[in-house]
Amino acid sequence: MGSQAVGDDYHNDFGLPGTDSQKALNVLQDRAPSQAGATVTIVLEADGGLTAAQTRERVESMLAQVKKEPHVVSVVSPYDNRQAVSKDGTIGYVSVSLDKQSEDIPTEDAQKIIDTAQKAETAGLRAELSGDPVRAAQGEDSGSAEGIGILAALVILVLLFGSLFAAVLPVAIALFAVGTTLGLIILASHVATIANFTAPLMMLVGLGVGIDYALLVFSRYRSELFAGTDREAATVKAIDTAGRTVFFAGCTVIVALLGLVVLGLGSLQGVAVAVALTVLLTMIASLTLLPALLGIFGGRIEKQVRRRVEKGRRAGGERWGRWTAAVQRRAWAAALVPTALLAALSLPALDMRLGFADAGTDDTSTTTRQAYDLLAEGFGPGFNGPLIVVAEGDSAAASQARAALEDTKGVAAALPPQSSGDDLSTIIVFPTSAPQDAATNDLVGELRDGVLPSVARETDATFLVGGSTASAEDFSDAVANRLPAFIAVVVGLSMLLLLLVFRSILIPLKAAALNLLSVGVAMGVMTLVFQGGTLGIEKGPIEAYVPVMIFAIVFGLSMDYEVFLLSRMHEEWERSKDAALAIRQGLATTGQVVTAAGAIMIVVFGAFMFSGDRMLMQFGFGLAVAVFVDAVIIRCLILPAVMHLFGRFAWWLPGGLARRLPRVAIEHT
Repeated sequence: MGSQAVGDDYHNDFGLPGTDSQKALNVLQDRAPSQAGATVTIVLEADGGLTAAQTRERVESMLAQVKKEPHVVSVVSPYDNRQAVSKDGTIGYVSVSLDKQSEDIPTEDAQKIIDTAQKAETAGLRAELSGDPVRAAQGEDSGSAEGIGILAALVILVLLFGSLFAAVLPVAIALFAVGTTLGLIILASHVATIANFTAPLMMLVGLGVGIDYALLVFSRYRSELFAGTDREAATVKAIDTAGRTVFFAGCTVIVALLGLVVLGLGSLQGVAVAVALTVLLTMIASLTLLPALLGIFGGRIEKQVRRRVEKGRRAGGERWGRWTAAVQRRAWAAALVPTALLAALSLPALDMRLGFADAGTDDTSTTTRQAYDLLAEGFGPGFNGPLIVVAEGDSAAASQARAALEDTKGVAAALPPQSSGDDLSTIIVFPTSAPQDAATNDLVGELRDGVLPSVARETDATFLVGGSTASAEDFSDAVANRLPAFIAVVVGLSMLLLLLVFRSILIPLKAAALNLLSVGVAMGVMTLVFQGGTLGIEKGPIEAYVPVMIFAIVFGLSMDYEVFLLSRMHEEWERSKDAALAIRQGLATTGQVVTAAGAIMIVVFGAFMFSGDRMLMQFGFGLAVAVFVDAVIIRCLILPAVMHLFGRFAWWLPGGLARRLPRVAIEHT
């Protein structure tokens, strides 16, 4: 209720202290604040030319109204800037400067600018708008995607449990946890930096993880009932066994997500904390609220599902037993062939290019995409992502820098320096390539490392390359540079935990390799689809923060399935010391639950392909692919084959190390 009363105050922060783009922004904010705010571009197209008397009258009247809108500092008319009109005179643009950065401009104020500009449209005059405030104002609503995911999850749960009432319990637990967390994050957004894409990411992860965790506990509860245990004892046993797996898996995801905080990547810190809190509350709900509901409704559930599911459980166990035996007979082929295929699918990730989607990847029906296309048509693709060179020096130095910039390969035009007084000037540079092209990133590096340092040495001036395109490049570089250390820490901690749980040397090594393989496949396929344009999706870079978030979440979820399967195998091994039997028994008793949990994750994550938001589409698609590979191919094929090849050595631990390690028990029966 409190969150609904106060509303949210989300805002993005992609600042990275120490980078050129951040330094340039800081200089402008301190010494020329009127040039440090966001900009909106109004792109005009007139069939009869912009200079036609009637057209000019409508445009100038519209611009007079735009000047009165909130946060507007200045409006530069195409009639005052000849370079703002295309050669054929039919396309022009208006530069609208705002007094704040995009994340600080309320959506309703940006919408007012859009509405005012588009009121000028007639049969022969078209007005489209671009800029970060406009893109934020036309943001997509992912609500339908969430509904699709929940409905599909319910269908799978009904098929698994044979009861709608039983199927609703895991979904209800997930919705409760996600709703609670969302309320807390909305309140926190007023005192901390939380990105505006945090809420849909929380719901995406919370629904998938929440249903998954509740399913593991609930499935164990049902198994105990069918074994003849009374309801109270069944609840206790479920929490003491499957609950431990949920706790272990949840903590792994939380640790991985909180590891993103130390990377120092602006808004990613707030997102990581928010998603970690979501996982924490879903885990707590599965371990506290679900047992309470089982105590209240256990009798009804037992009557509804006992007969049907008992029959299905026996048949399912026999099928999984036969499947495991077949895998063991052809263990080398079952291990090597799918591993080679997955490795091949991971290779495109080596060419992954990080960045941020711009209006060029928006839906063709949006005003930002139409403005983008008009600018590219009238002035060239580089006009959609200008670079801002901040020059601290006298006017002669700025003029010399402009001349050097115009002579640089890859630069379409460099506008005359705009002086802000006190030896500070800005030069707008238009590349010949689009903002998302690799050539534009190369140009940023060339200007910073070669062209401008040469001018600086001759003039004693200081030059900084900023703007949204340069900022995206800096953020992407920061992610790429810090990702290896982050992966090493997460993988190392996970291996240590598995070493403690299973008291084995080979199992942690195998788990790390297979988990990294599932992440690699997700990155590779995501690169093919979104960067390569497979499946008809607009080509563009992979959102810079998506890979690190996917890695953190997928690695934790992979540990979830790893522990759930191996703990059952480990228990049978401790009982019989028969490695082959341990594998068969482990998969026979857990295979159906793992595949059902994976299917739920896949439909929940995959539903976000319908969201219309490119970042959410990448996130949902990557997670769905990773879960499919991990739950189906790795856990049900590669893992039992590798464990069979390891034989007794899978559970080997040097005696000296075994005596020193503490015992951490996770049991499944």
